[in-house]
Amino acid sequence: MQQLISSAKHRLAKTDALPFTVYTSIKEQHIFNVRINKPMLICVLDGYKQLGKQGDFECGTGSFVFLSNKPALELRNIPGDTEYFALIIEFDHSDFDCFETKEASTDTFFQGAIDQTLQQTLQQFVEWSAFAPPEMWPLRRREILQLLYHHGYKQVCSVMEPPGLSHKIYGMMASHINDDLNAAIVSARLAMSESTLRRKLNTEGTSLQEIKDSARLNYGLHRVQVSADPIGRIAEQCGFQSQSRFTDKFKKLFGMTPTALRKTRLSDSGE
Repeated sequence: MQQLISSAKHRLAKTDALPFTVYTSIKEQHIFNVRINKPMLICVLDGYKQLGKQGDFECGTGSFVFLSNKPALELRNIPGDTEYFALIIEFDHSDFDCFETKEASTDTFFQGAIDQTLQQTLQQFVEWSAFAPPEMWPLRRREILQLLYHHGYKQVCSVMEPPGLSHKIYGMMASHINDDLNAAIVSARLAMSESTLRRKLNTEGTSLQEIKDSARLNYGLHRVQVSADPIGRIAEQCGFQSQSRFTDKFKKLFGMTPTALRKTRLSDSGE
């Protein structure tokens, strides 16, 4: 695992434009309402992760959990002897086209061990990211999906749920964090009336503003986790006019302030 950790850290030191993400911490993180908008492979390389309100399931060092595109999760990231370190890969809906058949399933996740074959595949994926163009990223993601399938994890065929309207709008918002995408713009892009848009979102138990806030705050969560940018700068990146407004909404959604979360990563962080 250490070689994979070293390779991922080396790539991150060069650029953050990568087909994977790394989350680390040196203190326990307890975060509420983390949005999962795309299926996600989380490989815990050091420490362990608990998911669910009561730590319903756990993923320890040398294991993985594959999450469905469910709305939100409560999670804990707990360091081992030195740190918590997880390699994360998100998958697009089109990545699952590599499977000819997709069986219906109620599974929202599946777990397994990172065996030698999967570890080597992840190692190659990380190293390959140094020179492969973004246009090729889907090809390697599909290889990982197929490897999991042939390792006996047949659930990978059905863990991707067809994206609903709120998922589509969330993806739109996440791709345009700093743009003020109002109801008129969103409804026009989706070729529907504003009244139909609001009615369908109400049926899904949400609203355009809730989706916009969620997209911005989850991007903020990501930036706090992976960057050393000042919190004020991250607030601006998320489209907030003031750091205090960002901090208040961040704490209300995730259960802790961005500064408190930052301190779980950096022993001498101070905002």
